[in-house]
Amino acid sequence: MHKLFTLIFAATAALAADAPPFFAMDTAAKLPPADCAQVLADLGYAGLGGTPSSAKAYAAALGAKKLVLFNGYHVTNFSYAQTAMSVDLKKAVDDLAAAGGSVLWLGINKVDFPMGIKLPPEYGDTIVVPQLRQLLAYAKPKGVKISLYPHTGFWAEQFEVCVRVAEKVDDKALGVTFNLCHWLKVEGSERDPLPLIKEALPRLNFMTINGADTGDTQKLGWDKLIQPLGRGSYDVASLVTKARRAGYRGPFGFQGFGIKMDSKELLKETMEGWKKMVR
Repeated sequence: MHKLFTLIFAATAALAADAPPFFAMDTAAKLPPADCAQVLADLGYAGLGGTPSSAKAYAAALGAKKLVLFNGYHVTNFSYAQTAMSVDLKKAVDDLAAAGGSVLWLGINKVDFPMGIKLPPEYGDTIVVPQLRQLLAYAKPKGVKISLYPHTGFWAEQFEVCVRVAEKVDDKALGVTFNLCHWLKVEGSERDPLPLIKEALPRLNFMTINGADTGDTQKLGWDKLIQPLGRGSYDVASLVTKARRAGYRGPFGFQGFGIKMDSKELLKETMEGWKKMVR
């Protein structure tokens, strides 16, 4: 098994009975590679979620501190007219491979249908599924796995769409990610995500969390939906506990997009919030 995945699985297994691995996304850890690795190590994070283009530099700095580059985020589009794999996807995979391998966090932004034909949204599956299989055939030999990342406003904005597509592709190298802030924006705070999390467990390889408010979250701004962990009225601790009790044993990542704080202070406060949750 590839060295990176061995490290991730070992960290997960070692912490399975205690606190799960907790990493910071680069939306929160806005620091140069060496500084980022030092701060994350000092605060007790397991690693970073970054981008493919900067993966090599961050993976080296993180590795020196025995931390992990868990994934690299990338957004792409698919089209019915597309036959060859796109240049942007090849580069994203190659960049992660050059960093020693990792997981490509993939947001599917748009899916182009044939013009002038009215088709149900699920028709997009017939375009996306074969192209994801093509991507996997290219990525797996390079030590890169894929995790579908639901994002507000994208074709794949719903967590359940990502789960449905992953089930159709049916490849162990393709997983899904649950993102709390995007769930709240798309689905609202009244809908319980746990049933879908349970359904997704065989393919669920990441969960991202952050402090957030409840209420009419579909209308709230990101400043209310993405806060330091420990702030906000949404019961994130309960979500983490329920997901763990349901059988989720993967890493949790901290989403810090748009939070106007010094990175070190943000990461420190969030780690304190995390420790209270899992204590």
